[in-house]
Amino acid sequence: MGQTPRRLQPSLSERHFFGAELRRLRERANLSQARLGAMIRFSADLVRRVETADRLPSREFAGACDKALATGGALMRLLPLLDKNRASGGKPATLRAGAGFSSVLSDRLTATSGLAEMIVGVPFQPGALDRAALDWLNAATGPRLSRAGRPGSPDQVDEEDLHSAETALAMYRQLDHAHGAGRVHADVQRYVEGELNRLLANTPVSETAGRRLYRLAAGFFELCGYQAVDSGAHGLAQRRYLRALRLTEAANDRLYGSYLLAVNIGHLALHCGHPEPAHRVAMTAVRGSEAQVTPTVAAALHAVVARTHARLGREGDCLTHLDIAERQLALSKVEDEPVWIRYFNAAYLADEMAHCFHDLGQPRQTQRHLGDALTALSPAHVRRLAIDTALMASSWAVSGRIDEACATARQAVDYAAQTTSHRCLQRIVEVQVDLEPYRCEPEVREFGEYVRHRLPLAAL
Repeated sequence: MGQTPRRLQPSLSERHFFGAELRRLRERANLSQARLGAMIRFSADLVRRVETADRLPSREFAGACDKALATGGALMRLLPLLDKNRASGGKPATLRAGAGFSSVLSDRLTATSGLAEMIVGVPFQPGALDRAALDWLNAATGPRLSRAGRPGSPDQVDEEDLHSAETALAMYRQLDHAHGAGRVHADVQRYVEGELNRLLANTPVSETAGRRLYRLAAGFFELCGYQAVDSGAHGLAQRRYLRALRLTEAANDRLYGSYLLAVNIGHLALHCGHPEPAHRVAMTAVRGSEAQVTPTVAAALHAVVARTHARLGREGDCLTHLDIAERQLALSKVEDEPVWIRYFNAAYLADEMAHCFHDLGQPRQTQRHLGDALTALSPAHVRRLAIDTALMASSWAVSGRIDEACATARQAVDYAAQTTSHRCLQRIVEVQVDLEPYRCEPEVREFGEYVRHRLPLAAL
């Protein structure tokens, strides 16, 4: 009886991604590991070990597989993803909790995008948001795609190219959720500057493939923007998000554009302390997507509108939009929603509601909704666990429950120490500020020592 192949998890690491792609391409060619090994003059055991992420592939191995499987160089183009593993002798790169966070992040930004100081210093420009929202609202309908190239041309972007890029995006998103921008920002930038730009420079095989390519590119620039936020580079994040928004216009994807405008750009404006522009772009997204919005997307858009009202102290308007969001989410069916919004479930809405009530100064409501969000969060979403746990600690501090605040804050520090996330550091700093009125209490002093020991860059 044949052995069941080991189940692969492409999103686990760059090495797992390569192995999963090799197995997919081999099985598409209807070849066994032994047969492929004979064709490329490598052992079947090596093929197996590369597929299961136990060995790093050499350039010779990848090139031979590309030739035997007629991939057009797909595997060779993935080798830059593995450079970090190769440099460390095949061991996954790790970062000591807290230590070296700024230098690691700065080094990665410098290596991929120029001087880190210049990138972080790019200013966020709230005044540019109204023009961008208006341009999106009034954009002509219909895709703006390149003309189809010659059938069979090697430069055409085909199904194989798109599938590989979509798998890479899914992997990078999962790694980002788990580790924060400092872990994967450089890798995403390399992929965008290399493989994605190559695809965008070539011609899609069809109009449908072209829409899919532009939508995929928008997804990459959305991720780049989110990682810039997570790195403290808010001006760069704004530019990345606006680039993604333009790509959705090119793909004639009004729905994804509304999501980028409200959820990404609106949240960024809130994060930078500009609730009025955030409110305007979120409402533009709501109005501009009414004809085709799905229930889950509507829930996400109205949740952002509610966040802007909460920040402005408008409790009644906030509750109105939260009610709309709840009712819309109750109507949603996962299979009828776009793939990119399926993450937005009751737990994510609870997170948005908790932030609303925190801004409105209602700690008991904040704690209730945070409890719902934290209970449902995946253990792999370490950054979100850190942020929400820190917010819970702040709500306890505001309530005067210092024992609970300090105990919960320690958990938040432990989560944050597993990431390389600027946002997590910010939230730990904010918890300490909320505890400042009680600085003479023994529990608060002990918590301060714990931060200095466990996460020194967040220590006050």
